[in-house]
Order: sequence, then C-alpha cells, then structure tokens
Amino acid sequence: MTDLLAQAHALLSAHPVVDGHNDLPWALREHVRYDLDRLDVGADQSGRLHTDLPRLRAGGVGAQFWSVYVRADMGGDDAVSATLEQIDVVRRLTERHPEQLRPAFTADDMEAARAEGRIASLMGAEGGHSINCSLATLRALYELGVRYMTLTHNDNVPWADSATDEPRAGGLTRFGEEVVREMNRLGMLVDLSHVADGTMRDALRVSAAPVIFSHSSARAVCDHPRNIPDDVLAQLPANGGVAMATFVPKFVLPEAVAWTRAADENMQAHGLHPLDTTAEAMAVHRAFEEANPRPLATAATVADHLDHMREVAGIDHVGVGGDYDGTAFTPADLPDVAGYPRLVAELLDRKWSPADLAKLTWKNAVRVLRDAEAVARDLRATTAPSIATIDQLDG
Repeated sequence: MTDLLAQAHALLSAHPVVDGHNDLPWALREHVRYDLDRLDVGADQSGRLHTDLPRLRAGGVGAQFWSVYVRADMGGDDAVSATLEQIDVVRRLTERHPEQLRPAFTADDMEAARAEGRIASLMGAEGGHSINCSLATLRALYELGVRYMTLTHNDNVPWADSATDEPRAGGLTRFGEEVVREMNRLGMLVDLSHVADGTMRDALRVSAAPVIFSHSSARAVCDHPRNIPDDVLAQLPANGGVAMATFVPKFVLPEAVAWTRAADENMQAHGLHPLDTTAEAMAVHRAFEEANPRPLATAATVADHLDHMREVAGIDHVGVGGDYDGTAFTPADLPDVAGYPRLVAELLDRKWSPADLAKLTWKNAVRVLRDAEAVARDLRATTAPSIATIDQLDG
C-alpha cells in the first residue's frame, strides 16, 4: 500500500481532487459564529473540524465546492439571509488566504487555480429553500458566485420533492421545471443530491445542461433514498452529468443505516439536531458510540460505490463529494480531507488506470461546469430572464 500511496500522491499532484461538497461554512457558523480569528483554518484544526488548509493540501484537493447550506427548518427570507451569510464567510476565507485559495466562478478559473498551485474555491447552495421561491433571488445567488444549487435538502420545497420527506409534488412542479430552466440559462449546475427519485427524473427530462449529484452514492450498493438508483445513473451519459460519490457512512454502508437512525434519535432525545457537530453535540455522539459500537465504513466501502457507478454510468460521469464537516461520522481511514490519497490508492489497487482516475478527480467536474457554461451562452442569446412566479405556474 505504501507504493500505491506514493502513486496516488503523484497522480493528485497533476490531477487534484475536485470535491463536490464540503460544509465548512456551516461548521464555522456553528462553532464560532463566523469569527475566523477564533477558528483559523490556515492552521491544523484536527479534533475540531474535518477541514483546514494544511489537510486540504495533504489530501491533494485542487478545487472545493463549499456548501453555502442553511438548515431546511429556516424558511422564507430567513433562509435567504442565512445563505448570504454563508456566501460572505466563503468570500472572507478566500480574502484571508489568497496564497492558498483562489475564487473560482468558471471552468477556466478552476484550471487557472491549478496552474497557480492554489485551491479553486467555488460555492454551491444546498436546498431550494435558499431562494424562497424567487427566480430573482436565484439570479442574485448566481451573481454572488453560487455555481450549483441542490434543489432540496432533507425537506420538500413547495416546488420539488426531497428524498427524505413525504412526496407532495410528485417530482418537480411547473415552477420547479422553470427553476431548472433558469438555472440552465444562468449556467448554474442543477444538483440532484437530496432529491426524490421523481425529482431526479423530472430534472433530467427538463434540463438542457448536464446535472450533478454533488454528494450521493449508489443505491444498488447501499439501499438509502439519498443514493442514486441505477436507472438514473444510466441516464447520465446522455445528459453529460456527473455523480460524485459521498463518504457519509449511513449512505455508503448498509450496516450503518440503522445505527445512524438510533444515533439521530439519541441526539433528538438530548434536545440536539442530528446534524449538529458542535463540541456539545459530538460529546453526546461519542457517548452513544461508546455504548453502541459503530459499524465502520472504509475507503474500500466508498470504492465499492465508485466501481458500481463507473460500471453503470461510465468513467466520464463519476466524481467525489466527501461531505466533510457536514456529517458527524466519516469512514475509518478517510477521517478528514487529507484522506483522498487513500481512496485513490484503493482504486489503483482495483486496477483503475491513471487516465480513469484523472477523470474521477479533476477532469469530469471541470468538464461538466464548462458544458453548463456553453449551454448558458446559447440560452442567454435567445432567452430572457424568467419573471414567472410560483403562484402563476402552480396556482
């Protein structure tokens, strides 16, 4: 494995990881209310966070989509304001560490960052509640640098069904379809992680641009509604999209599903949100884990998903989205953002070629953004910004 790790580091020096989803901005909100002096990610923050700049470097990360997520129980303009705060902290991170992070808004920006030896810093909004049913707000987020939006988080939005809520819209409503079309016109990637199967299929039917799954794995390997069914994976070649495998144990390891449900119930019994990763919450998690040993996912578990996703969707349509700092638990040998070389070494051991791994880590994600930009250029030449409202389209 030592030789494979050396090969992995060499490969990542040329074709670094584009990670589709990292929740550091929300962690900074939860831990220090965005006070970057109190929690400086320019230094090692092991024990507090999964992410900091030294470990991103050690992990061979060359581009990061920072999630500007806000909780789904935030509604209306409160969700919009909180999303703006998330965008603000990403901007302040790049301003604080210009030698390490380069703001990126296009595929060319990503390539320029790689050439400069900096980490391309992109943003994705996690949940359509962040736009409060307003296409003008969607456009404003794009102008502020958001380059994907996950259509839902864990709860439905009025115009789209979530994977983990009771179906209401049957996929996308007419306004939901208009959201997808406006995202295509802007050049904002449609992210289908978290959405219901019907929403996935409707979005693939409507979208003129490639879609992404920023942090979802294969349902055939782990039967969880947050994962992607094979019929949807099989549609990605025609669409041009990319499915980015996540590392969250409850989404990749069948044995972890029931355990995590019990751990979430324990958190709620203590008056804590299951996604809370503050020190208080993690103490509750650790006590539960000590009494109830956790089934451990590994790099091999994630590789099983990637093997299947490559088989069904093809090598041009896979990537990685670890979801670090958005989950309390990580695979045993992928504990933080420094772990990507171990995953690459595992895939090398499974005879993935260097050319295939370069697509997985870098090329596919850059290409999908470039393709979305090309679609947007064509659409903007012929299509005006939509001023449709949810009341007009959905009654």
